[in-house]
Amino acid sequence: MNDPLENSGDYSPSEPLKMTVPDVMGGRRLDQALAEMLPQYSRNRLQSWIREGCVTLDGEPVGEPKRKLVGGEQLLLELPDDEFLGAEQAEDIPLAIVYEDEALLVINKPAGLVVHPGSGNRNGTLMNALLHHVPGIGEVPRAGIVHRLDKETSGLLVVAKTLEAQTDLVRQLQARTVKRQYLAVAAGVIRRDGGVDTPIGRHPVHRIKMAVVPESRGGKPALTWYRGLEIYAHSTLIECSLETGRTHQIRVHMASIGHPLLGDPVYGKRDPRLPAFHRQALHATRLGLLHPVSGRQMQWEVPLPEDMRELVDLLRHA
Repeated sequence: MNDPLENSGDYSPSEPLKMTVPDVMGGRRLDQALAEMLPQYSRNRLQSWIREGCVTLDGEPVGEPKRKLVGGEQLLLELPDDEFLGAEQAEDIPLAIVYEDEALLVINKPAGLVVHPGSGNRNGTLMNALLHHVPGIGEVPRAGIVHRLDKETSGLLVVAKTLEAQTDLVRQLQARTVKRQYLAVAAGVIRRDGGVDTPIGRHPVHRIKMAVVPESRGGKPALTWYRGLEIYAHSTLIECSLETGRTHQIRVHMASIGHPLLGDPVYGKRDPRLPAFHRQALHATRLGLLHPVSGRQMQWEVPLPEDMRELVDLLRHA
């Protein structure tokens, strides 16, 4: 079975560790310097991460543990998610529960809540909350999480409470029968509905970003449908439907056709004609799937959160 979290839709990789190489480490090998700066990790593990491309030096992937440093360089280390598995603690964090039974839990995730522990987010995540809310869910891989949303994306997430339910939901995600629809505010006027069918992969230079990348260079097939709902002076409220679930898919695809999401700090640029927004204007509004036990078709829908409602109201009256 493939990793269920491959179908993440809008999930951010863990925030990388940022470090400046001390001047006194000039002349040292990269792996030696990292071993001193990060003594909690073994030299062998750091060397493996360097070879896997998890380390960038002044924005460029390194790939060679023996690379000599001069001092003052900027290092980024992107830790694999698996580094954090098994380290979670149960925490009493309130959840906005839309639906719950013996097999499923559907949550309306607020913007700002991290789904899965990662670098810089070891606590206070949705997973920590699930471990408290559902006794025993720690026995299910990743505490039942089968798909994820980026920290600053709000909306619907389904969680499996049993291994059987998780297995079934993963198969549905892989078969692309789970229906996910998002509401977003995109820069520019979009008068025609359409789709973006271009592969997505990790940015070849900026590894914390995703990009449209040819399949020959590691990109994976990705298809996003979009349609305009309301047109404003310099932006459009759109509805997006995912046929696939790649990291940052909607954000990458809309930016690739010249319509980045408002407030997107990674794929968009500030347009002085538009109001400032504190996060990417993206909300998972509708979720549909087959119940893993009964087989019944189920669907949930949640409205825009308050911050996006205020943004839309402002755009309507601008």
